[in-house]
Amino acid sequence: MENVEKTQSAFQRLKVTCVPLLANSLLSSASIPTTNQLLSNLRDTIVLLKQEGHVFAPATISYVFFPISSILRRNDPSSIPDRTMEILLSILADICDVWWLNMEMIVWEQLFMWCSAILGGIDRKGKGRDRDDETKTAAAACLWTLLRRRTIDANSLARGQPDGDLQKLEAIRSHVQSLKFLPVLGQSLNSLMVAAESAHPPLQRTSLKVLATVVEDYLPDGFVPSVLPGTISTLSKVALGSGSGKGWANGDVVAAALFVMQHAIIRAISDAACIREGAIRAYDNLEDLTGLGAQRENQHALPNTPYSTPRTETWLRGTASQLHIALNSLAPLIKHQNPSALNGLAVFSVAVLSNTTLTLPQSRPLLLSFLLSLRISTFERVSAQADASLRHLLTTTSTSRHRLLQALLHISHNYLTSLPRLLVSHADAKVEHAAELASPSATVPGIHSIAVGVGQLLGPNGGVEKWGWSLLSNMEFDIPSITIAPTSATQLLLENDSSAPRVVPFPELKLRHLGSRSAREALERMLRSLGEGGGDGCLFALEWFLDRSAAAMWCACRLLEGVGHVSLSSPADESVPILRSRRLEKISRDIAKQLAEDWDEWIDEDSQDQPPEDNVLVEHVHGLVQLSSTSSHTAIQPFIHRGLSLQLLSITSGILESRFPPLLLQALYPILHGIVSDNSFISTSGLAALSFVTNVTSYATPANLLLSNFDYALDSVSRHLSRRWLDIDATKVLAVLVRLVGRDVVLKAGDVVEECFDRLDEYHGYELVVDGLVEVLGEVVKAIEEDEEHQVARASFLQRHAEPAPSLDADKPIADPSPSKDKQIHRDHGEEVESTAQPPLAEIPPTPSQLLTTQIVSRSMYFLTHSSPTIRARILLLLARAVPVLPESALLPSIHKAWPFILNRLDDAETFVTSAAAVLIEALSTHVGNFMSRRIWDDVWPRFRTMLDRLCRADASSALARRAGGAGVGTESAYTHSHRLYRALISTMAAAVRGVDTQDAACWEIIVLFRRFLRSDAHEELQTAARGLYKVLSENNEDAVWLGLAATVGWIEGSVAFLREPKWNVERNVKMILEGE
Repeated sequence: MENVEKTQSAFQRLKVTCVPLLANSLLSSASIPTTNQLLSNLRDTIVLLKQEGHVFAPATISYVFFPISSILRRNDPSSIPDRTMEILLSILADICDVWWLNMEMIVWEQLFMWCSAILGGIDRKGKGRDRDDETKTAAAACLWTLLRRRTIDANSLARGQPDGDLQKLEAIRSHVQSLKFLPVLGQSLNSLMVAAESAHPPLQRTSLKVLATVVEDYLPDGFVPSVLPGTISTLSKVALGSGSGKGWANGDVVAAALFVMQHAIIRAISDAACIREGAIRAYDNLEDLTGLGAQRENQHALPNTPYSTPRTETWLRGTASQLHIALNSLAPLIKHQNPSALNGLAVFSVAVLSNTTLTLPQSRPLLLSFLLSLRISTFERVSAQADASLRHLLTTTSTSRHRLLQALLHISHNYLTSLPRLLVSHADAKVEHAAELASPSATVPGIHSIAVGVGQLLGPNGGVEKWGWSLLSNMEFDIPSITIAPTSATQLLLENDSSAPRVVPFPELKLRHLGSRSAREALERMLRSLGEGGGDGCLFALEWFLDRSAAAMWCACRLLEGVGHVSLSSPADESVPILRSRRLEKISRDIAKQLAEDWDEWIDEDSQDQPPEDNVLVEHVHGLVQLSSTSSHTAIQPFIHRGLSLQLLSITSGILESRFPPLLLQALYPILHGIVSDNSFISTSGLAALSFVTNVTSYATPANLLLSNFDYALDSVSRHLSRRWLDIDATKVLAVLVRLVGRDVVLKAGDVVEECFDRLDEYHGYELVVDGLVEVLGEVVKAIEEDEEHQVARASFLQRHAEPAPSLDADKPIADPSPSKDKQIHRDHGEEVESTAQPPLAEIPPTPSQLLTTQIVSRSMYFLTHSSPTIRARILLLLARAVPVLPESALLPSIHKAWPFILNRLDDAETFVTSAAAVLIEALSTHVGNFMSRRIWDDVWPRFRTMLDRLCRADASSALARRAGGAGVGTESAYTHSHRLYRALISTMAAAVRGVDTQDAACWEIIVLFRRFLRSDAHEELQTAARGLYKVLSENNEDAVWLGLAATVGWIEGSVAFLREPKWNVERNVKMILEGE
């Protein structure tokens, strides 16, 4: 009862529009607006009823259809305006959606033909003008309603006919595929193709949707091969946007066009269809192999019917060739910017691949390359779709899987062979694309069959000799002019900061023919993934790349990274255990040993290749000189080769991990030798290698690694300092070894010192060797000085520097101190004496480090008179560092004996030697002031006074001196020799005034002579040092300081008026000194 009421209600609402519409069914110029309004109202009513969930009864639909059919019968189609026709088609699409199941076949046929005629522009005879795009869109939508496949929904279940939709679809399909209706279907297909090329987006999308349904459900199997060429040709243009002015198609249009092409190809040339008609044979069992199955296949051949094309071997060859050309034209779609288009291409490729493995063999690599390219897309949805499709194709149990695997390896080989040509063409984008697709193991990881294939590709039978030579001949590496890194080797070596970054990255290289970094990284990923996928099978190619050019060494590094699952750019995940074969570990050990031997050979070659300094030929050329970078490029190749050797050595350590330390006997020297290299690329590589080896061998810091293997390092340095094998850089290696270990080297310092003095005895005539060994001794003393135990001893000396101690004459020998009489009396009475009551020179048993330092000082004194100024300066600085470490009983006899030589160094011709001597005197004045009392004022100060006068005269004529109101004072730069000497003189005198008993006459001379460093135009560093000197002088004689400075400013006159210097502008510094700031 309720349904009847709803039907009556709907009928009354439709009657309001249908009755006047029938009255105006005959169109005229006056009635067209009224008819259009009534049609619009009818359409709105139908849409509203459908939204309300109303189920239209057949009688209701017939009632609505009657006025519409009256309009179509009473009027010539050419006289119906486009707007009226559009509304009519929209109403028909709405009512056919619910009328489709009960529609008579004759009505369905008439509606189909009418919509197709409108879409094809043949409904207006003699007019010569097509309907507008909106009308055609409405006709295509009506066709979609008539043709689309229905699913079992709630309406079908409510009607009690769940299978009715399927039966109706089969009935329509049978009628459409009849010989009588096929011409109509063909004409409709052609009209839809033309509409698919329209520039009107709604019409284009709707037509493609209808085309997909027609091709998939309604075309007969024999008819599809006939329409395949035209379908593929037209839809390829649609997908590529050839007919549009913008040159590309929207993403949804591309996906829809590919979807139609997919169904057309599968239905026309699929494996199943061609096997069924005998165009190809499938070998599924032994009978097929012996030819016994041919009779069975021929029985399934379809009869030759009108409008159909038989699938024969000849037809298959020609169609497959033409289809391959069409598929190849779709390659630009890979670069489409819309993810819908890319996703549609992925679906198209996997569908065609899985259904045409036998019929389209030459297109398999092309379609696979589409999927490989889409897998590396930046769109996550596209990448996931392509990856899932590839895995489905390559892991399925069908017989086509092996053919696809072979095609995949063929793609990899082709891209590898094409890389050299692309490199020299400077096509970065093409190189990056080829590198991404050249490694199937990276594209689809985790498939065992691919790993086996990659192993064969890089194995003995893979032809690495062919593509490897061409690849290496076109790979030319260069060192970047600027290397971006969080730290540098020089900074770490100078500062030795424990808080510095523990992971030092390896420096990057650049390819001369590639401008983008992404292309180079793609090449790296390709080689790593090939090594990772091929496993031990790639070791043949790895050994082939070794011991060749720098480019070959780079390839070997990347391959070994992949084989060993090691990454130099990122730390390994220790939570995931990695199983490595014994063969790989054995080869890694051999590589590490071979690299160490090659490094020693390179050292020998460098020493032999030094060009002679005389007999240099000079060529005089007139005109323009042709510039060429070939010589400079060739010259840096050995440096690149050595840096890559350090990378390869690090990779072997990452493979062996805890089994690598025994190889440090050979491997430590190349790493340390690389750190001290003059080439920044090699030095940074050496420091990065040390950091990497430290991490993979589970040491906390490089210092711990070197300390644990100190004997290995010292032995390797000793071998390189023998008479049979002398490496000048070995002393630098030993120095950097001591510097990197830090203060913990004190435990091993005895061996280092013994080694140094043994070599000094052998090579005392070789200036470079002596200089390096003295530098090592200085590093040892510096390490001992930084030890915490000796810092406490140094503080005790500072606390006692002002206490009285027996003065030492330059003419009297120093006697060993003995306990005082008072102390002996206390000891007789058994009274306990505090440590603060002991004389400063009391006998305290020296520590092993102090004994070692004493040995260094005593045996180094002889080099104070060495002919090399660098060695003289190093010895003076070494003595300065030893002063805070040694007790007076061990230090003062050596200083007393060498005092004349130290004084002579103040008159040295080299300024940096004089500065080093001043630093030594400053240290002696600070820590043994009583010993230096007479020596400062009798020996040192006269020389300093003369030196100041000489420097003042030099500044007056120096172009580097600061100019402000007369003679210059210092230089603009803080790195000139004169500036450093000024700073050393001021610091030494400040230490002398603080730690030595001053003399009034000398104190007044210091006040007068050092005033010029308070000038405002002097260097800020010198002003600060001078203020510190005057503050120390004020502690001893404040009146004299006030008198001298006040007279300089002009605050007082009289007998000191001659000290006034109005041009110096020292008021600011004078106020700071006198006010105690």
